[in-house]
Amino acid sequence: MALFLALLLVLSVATPSPASPDLDFYKGKVINYIVATKPGGGYDLSARMIGKYLQKHIPGAGHIIGANETYLAKPDGLTIGTFNTGLIYSQIVGLPGIRFNLTKYSWIGKAASVPRIVVVSRATPYKSMKDLVDSKEPVKMGSSGVGSAAHNETLLVAVATGANLKVIPGYTGNESEMAMLRGEISGHIGSYDALVNFIRAGEGHALLQIAGKKHRDLPEVPLAADLPVSPKGKKLLAIVASVAELARLTAAPPGVPPGRLRVLRDAYKKAVYDPDFLKEAARVNLDVDAGLGDAVGTMIGQALNQPAENLALLRNIIKVE
Repeated sequence: MALFLALLLVLSVATPSPASPDLDFYKGKVINYIVATKPGGGYDLSARMIGKYLQKHIPGAGHIIGANETYLAKPDGLTIGTFNTGLIYSQIVGLPGIRFNLTKYSWIGKAASVPRIVVVSRATPYKSMKDLVDSKEPVKMGSSGVGSAAHNETLLVAVATGANLKVIPGYTGNESEMAMLRGEISGHIGSYDALVNFIRAGEGHALLQIAGKKHRDLPEVPLAADLPVSPKGKKLLAIVASVAELARLTAAPPGVPPGRLRVLRDAYKKAVYDPDFLKEAARVNLDVDAGLGDAVGTMIGQALNQPAENLALLRNIIKVE
């Protein structure tokens, strides 16, 4: 069973109540922030940070399972959630257990466009992407489980590059790093902000940046777009790039009253642009590239609206059992 964490945001009134019935609604209320991943990972970190600053800006308001919980919650403006963007792939291929439709959420925002990278332990013999592709032995790569971005993207990168990658599920939060240290797995595909401390500690190194703009910390790491792969491989890597634009999502159930949704969106906007939030984000290596409201819903729709050829490729790679 997938795990999720509910953050209860209990907000106190420090200023006179604004002249808005929708903003007044949040006085003395508790907001449930569902995090559809295990504590300790990048989603948990960003949700806790955003949650702290949402409290500041709503005066008066505390993996599939988590996404379902958010989608099916009462649309009263008191439940919001964040979940793995790998669910975009899962909805495309019709993974069992999905009870949500990503196009119908009340989208609040997204905090980042996160570079996705291939990282391997320093103890492995792989010093370049070519070493990984040329490996005669299966290369064990960790993931939190079926439906996660790491799981799906490992499958896609394997087909796109020809690398003999074997996905080992069950490593949630920062457990992939611990598994690399123990030698249980060789590597992991994840967001740079979640893996930066592992890399800076000298325990691993990045072989490839799959998606996102060339990161300032990774000048020597090749971009997937520059790999000598087939046209089919380029299409698969482009899909990963489109999903990577939608990192650290926050949504409410469908049907939240427009006024309350405006309050949530306005508070989210103020939170992710709050100078103190930006300082704290920089301190923990969380790059902020915010998107807001309906613009996020449009990006979700574009990521889901893949050409028939791409859909066939995805469904063939990400098996539905």
